[in-house]
Amino acid sequence: MQEYEFELKYAVPAGLTLEMIEHRLFEGGCDDALPGVGQKGRLALAFHRNASSAQRAVNSALRDVGHALPELRLVEVGPDWVGVSEVAGLFEFSRQYMLKLINQNQETFPLPLHEGKAALWHLAEVLAWFVEYQGRTVDASLCDVAAFTRVFNIAREFRGLNDAQRRQAVRLAEAG
Repeated sequence: MQEYEFELKYAVPAGLTLEMIEHRLFEGGCDDALPGVGQKGRLALAFHRNASSAQRAVNSALRDVGHALPELRLVEVGPDWVGVSEVAGLFEFSRQYMLKLINQNQETFPLPLHEGKAALWHLAEVLAWFVEYQGRTVDASLCDVAAFTRVFNIAREFRGLNDAQRRQAVRLAEAG
């Protein structure tokens, strides 16, 4: 068994208090979930869960939360999307040093999935880059959970498409 750290983010309906959420999570077997609220109507659950794979850890947490709090709506599973500051924090770099690494390695550093005021990358791609191009050792459970959460979030988005959009997405993916 391996311990996996990940986060489930939910939209919370009005009227559901943090105390109610904590009680129902505990009663539902989610005593390994650390709830956090910041934005009104949102809930982040940080998990440290033992399982034979990242997929089993995340899926069991999703199932447990779904049984305890069926009225919640899943927003995302992480870690997946990260910015410069999050990556710098993982490797204990300054934000400035991380930006320098990105700028000095533009040919090999993963392309962001979003550029704007703050660029975002898939954590799995960034971790793989650090292993391959920087010779860094990265915790295997972090790599596993980042790879799974990336695929999970893509699949969740795919399920939100109508049939025509799904067919179009498959054709685009197959075309390269």
